[in-house]
Amino acid sequence: MSRLFWLNEEQWAKIEPLLPHYGSPPRVDDRRILSGIIHVLRCGCRWCDCPSDYGPYTTVYNRFNRWSRKGIWQRIYAAITGDERTPRQLLADSTHVKAHRSAAGAKRGEQRQAIGRSRGGRTTKIHALSDGKGRPLVLVLTPGQAADIKMLPMMLDAASPAGELLADAAYDSDKVREDLAGRNMRAVIPNNPTRKYLHPFDRKRYKKRNAIERMFCRLKDFRRIATRYDKLARNYLASLCLAALVACWCRCVSTLALQLRF
Repeated sequence: MSRLFWLNEEQWAKIEPLLPHYGSPPRVDDRRILSGIIHVLRCGCRWCDCPSDYGPYTTVYNRFNRWSRKGIWQRIYAAITGDERTPRQLLADSTHVKAHRSAAGAKRGEQRQAIGRSRGGRTTKIHALSDGKGRPLVLVLTPGQAADIKMLPMMLDAASPAGELLADAAYDSDKVREDLAGRNMRAVIPNNPTRKYLHPFDRKRYKKRNAIERMFCRLKDFRRIATRYDKLARNYLASLCLAALVACWCRCVSTLALQLRF
């Protein structure tokens, strides 16, 4: 008897129709391989340490890497998140992730792979835009030293328009507030302590911003998200999309491991 992380029926029902279907020869069972990928992301183990119950670890890794190179994981993520209705509010925030030493050495350099250097060492920053339920709609990777405020316009362009934006004081600037006004969005952003003329601030509505903080906590329950081991930014982004699907978008039933008999 083994305890393995496996997609439940409702999770699989959402993801399976979006997987690519090629001709012959048939692939190894998609559900088993995908479960192996999620197991590695959740536990943070090396690919070669993936349990043999999921099949050969080379098959598990090659499927993940090949579909990452083709952008399939990101397209699946976009398809599931794009089916939702236009959100009434958007939440913006970011979080730092420590880059393990195994993440160094990519051919195009660390900056091209969203790894930056600061006093904290090598880090990657995850910028996110979520709906009011804390489900990520837009995910962007940058080097760790990148400013939050510079990424906000690009994320807003990629998301559906909403009635208001909730963000912390790192996003407080006249330019951001003018941009939001041009999009007919209300700014629920606390005033920066250095600001001379204060803007109105709805403290009660701002309390709802904790949903995106809880979202980052759920994502970092996946150990290969909490620490970056991937050299390539596209592989780390693919891992992030998969973790977000399982942790935030496909949570109809508990995502705990099921007991499987082999």
